[in-house]
Amino acid sequence: MRALRQFAKTLFLGELLQGLALTFRYMWKPKFTVHYPEEKTPQSVRYRGLHALRRYPNGEERCIACKLCEAVCPALAITIESDVSADGTRRTTRYDIDLFKCIYCGFCEEACPVDAIVETRIHEYHMENRGENIMNKDKLLAIGERYESMIAADKLADAPYR
Repeated sequence: MRALRQFAKTLFLGELLQGLALTFRYMWKPKFTVHYPEEKTPQSVRYRGLHALRRYPNGEERCIACKLCEAVCPALAITIESDVSADGTRRTTRYDIDLFKCIYCGFCEEACPVDAIVETRIHEYHMENRGENIMNKDKLLAIGERYESMIAADKLADAPYR
């Protein structure tokens, strides 16, 4: 009996008719399409996009070269080199993130004890030339300075949930 039922389903194209019925049912309903360049979808304050290094309000870099973000990165996308400065504090001399290796998991942001590395809500970026996927310390600090108000607002909005 099961074989006969399967043969009838195959002969009368039951799955195809079910699919067509579903298509016709949704054909005249309002669409959920977002016309991307003109319309933007709302983003969460926890969205993980392009990385940035932050500074303190007095202009000093937040990163203390503890290398926790490098240690916790599952993709090994972060490379840090540090040196002791003249005043005895340890600071980074090299801070690189390979965006092709990065899986945007947010572990680096969670591991940082001073909120130096953050992932912003910036998702509209591209690379045209070889080597642009490596974000060095200067690029990361520039992104952090440019979008500090957005980063601070996102951190403030997310604070009650942490």
